[in-house]
Amino acid sequence: MIKRLFEKKAENSGNVTGPFGPKYRRYSGAWATLRKRLQSEAGLRVVDAGATSPNNINYLTNLGQSIFLSDPVNDALTGDWQTGKDEDDNPILNVDGYLDHTLQFSGRMFDVVLLWTTLDYLPEPFVVPVVEHLHRSMNIGGQILAFFHAKSKEEQLPYCRFHVTDTDDVEMQQAQPYVIQRTFTNRSIQELFSRWSGFRQFLAKDGLYEVLITR
Repeated sequence: MIKRLFEKKAENSGNVTGPFGPKYRRYSGAWATLRKRLQSEAGLRVVDAGATSPNNINYLTNLGQSIFLSDPVNDALTGDWQTGKDEDDNPILNVDGYLDHTLQFSGRMFDVVLLWTTLDYLPEPFVVPVVEHLHRSMNIGGQILAFFHAKSKEEQLPYCRFHVTDTDDVEMQQAQPYVIQRTFTNRSIQELFSRWSGFRQFLAKDGLYEVLITR
């Protein structure tokens, strides 16, 4: 469904540079809610997961927030993390090495994580450790904004970079051609974040679940 939206919008898109495709805007109830907090509380520490977005840096720093950039999906899928194979021929991955490389916060604690669709694209051995690492690295009351793909008949859903705006919309921009690893159900998302204190889901019509999870 998202793939079709990109194809539909491509004719009217602006200039495209680098490996990224055209952008299109979509309403985001989760972003609308989180944006109110970001506008009312200065001095928050924010992790933005994805390729560098000047939009996100400028918007957040202008609000008085500090931003930490991390690209968990690209690091996971391009890094040399395999250390061997198990008895079923599945790859054994260096999870600790990956976390130290990608989410090394040097003891800093965070208030907001813009996780986007990261968990849909990570190799399976990284998913739970990343969630646990974020739990340890966030202040009480901290929030994660996460999107999850609903089940689709399409073989491949595009990996996107998300750009925040000063409205209730976010901009989605097709990025590297990474293949989705899994789709989560509502139940599996809640189980994954079972140690967290709050879970709020927002309805969307373009094949994405939107969730705000509170530490």
